[in-house]
Amino acid sequence: MDRKEAEKRLKELRDELNEHNYRYHVLDRPVISDAEYDRLMRELIELEEEYPNLVTPDSPSQRIGGEPLPYFEKVRHPVPMLSLDNAFNLEDLREFDRRIRRLTGVETVDYVCELKIDGLAVSIRYEEGLMVRGATRGDGTTGENITQNLKTIRSLPLRLREPVTLEVRGEAFMPKKEFERINRQKEERGETLFANPRNAAAGSLRQLDPKLAAERALDIFLYGIGEIHGMPVPPTHTESLDLLTRLGLKVNPNRVTVKGIDDVGDFVDYWREHRLELGFEIDGIVIKVDDLELREKLGTTAKSPRWAIAYKFPAEESVTVLRDIEINVGRTGAVTPTAILDPVTLAGTTVKRASLHNEDIIREKGIMLGDHVIVKKAGDIIPEVVGVLEDHRTGDEKPYQMPTKCPECESRLVRLEGEAALRCINPQCPAQTREGIIHFVSRGAMNIEGLGEKVVTQLFNAGLVRGPADLYDLTEEDLLPLERMGKKSVENLLSAIEESKGNSVEKLIFGLGIRFVGSKGARILARHFGDIHGVMEADREELEAIDEIGPKMAESIVTYFDKPEVKETIRRLEEAGVNMKYKGPSTDNLRVSESPFAGKTVVLTGTLAEMSRKEAAARIEERGGKVTGSISKNTDYLIAGEKAGSKLKKARELGVEVLEENRFLEMLDE
Repeated sequence: MDRKEAEKRLKELRDELNEHNYRYHVLDRPVISDAEYDRLMRELIELEEEYPNLVTPDSPSQRIGGEPLPYFEKVRHPVPMLSLDNAFNLEDLREFDRRIRRLTGVETVDYVCELKIDGLAVSIRYEEGLMVRGATRGDGTTGENITQNLKTIRSLPLRLREPVTLEVRGEAFMPKKEFERINRQKEERGETLFANPRNAAAGSLRQLDPKLAAERALDIFLYGIGEIHGMPVPPTHTESLDLLTRLGLKVNPNRVTVKGIDDVGDFVDYWREHRLELGFEIDGIVIKVDDLELREKLGTTAKSPRWAIAYKFPAEESVTVLRDIEINVGRTGAVTPTAILDPVTLAGTTVKRASLHNEDIIREKGIMLGDHVIVKKAGDIIPEVVGVLEDHRTGDEKPYQMPTKCPECESRLVRLEGEAALRCINPQCPAQTREGIIHFVSRGAMNIEGLGEKVVTQLFNAGLVRGPADLYDLTEEDLLPLERMGKKSVENLLSAIEESKGNSVEKLIFGLGIRFVGSKGARILARHFGDIHGVMEADREELEAIDEIGPKMAESIVTYFDKPEVKETIRRLEEAGVNMKYKGPSTDNLRVSESPFAGKTVVLTGTLAEMSRKEAAARIEERGGKVTGSISKNTDYLIAGEKAGSKLKKARELGVEVLEENRFLEMLDE
């Protein structure tokens, strides 16, 4: 085959494969077998390898992921991607409708109701029909360039069916089946599981290596146009969605255009009852004014369009039977009871266990073995038992007695003054040692990827680790004989352990598990002393003189570092090459006095798109602010992410200034 023939055949293959992608991933109506599709893809790749100059950006071969990226470039959105105000009941929706009619003078407003997909908001730009860039929402004004990762989503066309230039908005998500498959794999490898499909989708699209994103079958629904060139702007949102469908983009079919707010309520009620039947997660309904001219008239506030609102479903509850209570011993010796339940579906996932917190909670709620209990997912993530249905009792239920001895080492359990938890105070308790290692390698501490709870337990049971320092002595010869430890897995694990040696010392201090010293306290200590030796040598008075280090924490630090076995652990870690110095920004470098957070008391609530709440707290504290957990009249700012709850309501009642995430990010840079 000469070059001209190859060029012709490549175009045929690209067109054919793109059409099959569309039929399979968008229409869900494939017309060829998977084997035939794979044969065509192999022919395309082989021909492109032979003629690399003929590879085009819209070739289906470009979905498999390119080379890893060093970082994500920033992308400024030409039209801001604003967040939506929330409604929590039908009265909120009626107030939204009254406001719309008052501002526009229209007697009855047409609304489009769409499912609120629980995923990651993204923006995709096409020029002359060719996909050129994809980005996260970020702070609404600036996002991150994730083009290569978005290209791995097979339902997202690399070339539109018409040569139009437009920027389109959508929600990338992970289907429930894919979420379950990935978590099964993670569980088998002993890795930390994804909390929910939304986190899984966001984590996948923010991988620096596109090949990792390509391994996960993400999907996308497009829901709006940011800007468009080369054709008239449709007069309504309904017609905009029809246009996106005509261009070959995947739009959620579960939508309706209604007259007035009453029919909106019917749509909300239907999907509140039927949402679990979907193959993906939704957390509410989005209601938008259909007429785009009316939208222009309504305009936007600093953070939200006035023409749209998100109705949020309440936290889901289910009833199941509590069969048993399991006792777990943590790294500090605290004994935690966990309910073992008949499997029940909550927020799209199967729940078999739920937190009972401590003995007092069991007594207060009157929980008995065999009880029918109400289970709720707090924040749609953490299952907990919220109550008992006493009228369901048959007389077969049995009272539960907390154990008097540690289930791991048989030591007597004690309840220290002022504490709700029972505690094992045997320092040699194997459960505490094992849990301490699990904490040491966790993401907030030394962050050693691949060392999840199951792998640590495997190493512990094999006698390979009895403390954190033992991790740095592990070799291929130690690991290869273990179950599910292939050569590649072992190489990756040893590489991750080696990489952790370079962490700033606050990660190590936190990882040691010193009682009362959390990640914030560890960072304060590291920044103040500069290295771990300064912390070890400090006395109580010196520690208490540091702002936010109280007598309890100071006493705990001194007691911890007085132990000979702790000094030996630090010696071995240093000998292994683990960094002992602080690498973070100093107070001087940050010019704290000039920061808008200097001297301010700040509370965080909800989910932030750009960083975790822990990272946000660290950034505030580095700028001289103080982060607390509860709202009061002394609070200066509440930073409200998505799914902000009761704290947001209380802040408004008290007149506390509320910062949306985009404003918070701006203030960090001031």
